[in-house]
Amino acid sequence: MKKLALIVTILFTATHICAQKIGVVDTNYVLSKLPQYKEAENRLNTQISQWQSDLQTLQAEYERKREAFENEKVLLVGEQLKLREKEVTDMEANIRNTIGGRFGTNGEINQLRSNLTKPYQDQIWNAIKTVSTKNSLGIVLDKSNNISVIFLDKKYDYTDAVLNLLVKTLPKEEESKNNNTRPGVINKGKNSSSPKSKINNMQKKSAAAESAAELKISN
Repeated sequence: MKKLALIVTILFTATHICAQKIGVVDTNYVLSKLPQYKEAENRLNTQISQWQSDLQTLQAEYERKREAFENEKVLLVGEQLKLREKEVTDMEANIRNTIGGRFGTNGEINQLRSNLTKPYQDQIWNAIKTVSTKNSLGIVLDKSNNISVIFLDKKYDYTDAVLNLLVKTLPKEEESKNNNTRPGVINKGKNSSSPKSKINNMQKKSAAAESAAELKISN
């Protein structure tokens, strides 16, 4: 009896899912077509480039200090030896803290990336909801969110519909420029979630930068 009930439940669920009209939206594509988002992303990338340059400067200075200490420590004694050794270890700790604080999984880069998408999340969600209601969609998949779509009939792709609706509701580009912070600086705000693929890509880049920098220190 229980087995029969389970089969009925599975069949009912499958029938219900099949009865739902499914649509697909590529949120990454939508974001890439918003001038305001692209401008903010450029400012973020400028900030990241500056931080990478600063880190390279710190690493170069650390290598110079460490090499000098290794060459001269046989001549150093007592307090002088301790001071020089502490200087090198403090610089190494500073670099590791900088890598973790800015390029780590929970570092400033990922926080700024999340804040970057925050102003557009609600608008994208509302646009998807409006398009879903208009087209009687029961399920909407995000094509950019690690969803493998082998084949998609164009009539089920509502990306352009969401983008067109979103463009109409967002402020004009000129108004957005007036409200933006100065170039190269992103305001920090309360952290929030963003389209997963954006965050995942940033985490992969941050993790790679962190690993590369730590490897350089250890060598």
